[in-house]
Amino acid sequence: MKIRDMISKGEPTVSFEIFPPKSSYSLDTVFDTLHDLKDLHPDFISVTYGAGGTAQSNTVEIASRIKKDFGIESIAHLTGCTSTKEGMKRTLASIKESGIENILALRGDIPQEKLADKNWHPEYRYASELIDDIKAAGDFSIGAACYPEGHVDSINKVDDLKNLKRKMDHGADFMITQLFYDNDLFYQFKEKLDLVGIEQPVIAGILPVLNIKQVKRIQEISGCNLPPKFLRILDRYAHDPASLQEAGIAYAVDQIIDLLSSGVDGVHIYTMNKPDATRRIMENISCVRKAVCRKEPQR
Repeated sequence: MKIRDMISKGEPTVSFEIFPPKSSYSLDTVFDTLHDLKDLHPDFISVTYGAGGTAQSNTVEIASRIKKDFGIESIAHLTGCTSTKEGMKRTLASIKESGIENILALRGDIPQEKLADKNWHPEYRYASELIDDIKAAGDFSIGAACYPEGHVDSINKVDDLKNLKRKMDHGADFMITQLFYDNDLFYQFKEKLDLVGIEQPVIAGILPVLNIKQVKRIQEISGCNLPPKFLRILDRYAHDPASLQEAGIAYAVDQIIDLLSSGVDGVHIYTMNKPDATRRIMENISCVRKAVCRKEPQR
């Protein structure tokens, strides 16, 4: 089923993101994770490349097996910046043949060695160019990434909104946000989308913080705002890993309940392949999720 059709039903989706294992681990490890997540009944599961764009070759295979073997809809990530037009054409043919109907189109992070090479010229400069080729390859439901606090490479937030508008105008059906920890910034972002005429649905990306190392990595990659409430948790439990994990899960639950209660189009949980934490979150939001999806009785 296409994700655009799921969202059009008017009920918030709850979905997960997983990533392929490192090359030093068996592919079976990710399927063990999927076995542990299956009974949580996510609306769909996305498959990213993993840190730094690694393990790309496994993405299509995992996305296909999520749908065929686990009976859960999937969405495959595709990045354009290091891809060739010809290579992307083959990848899209493979995705279509595998029965995958959903693609998240991304420019991707440019590797440092490419940035240092003055003779390197990417065939896909922007995600919008990749979206054009995806649309030409078949009737896929196409998602795009968005950044409530602005992309780290953007000149300014106005420029970032213009780039997002370009992606949506080229045919993206919906957006999935980068992680954020301040819901007010997400709501302000939604207001800005209205002002520039972006009407496509926005799915909020939530990453539960489980350890201090993870927080430092998040700050390096995204530079996202850490609100006072969040910083108090880090300060209080920095040297107590078990309590920090407990507080991180609770913080994610609070975020999600607030988003669902505010009418968000969907919530996308970045699982980090940690099924236990994801299960805790899903158990804690289950009643609220049912309540917001419950249709009003006809009078």
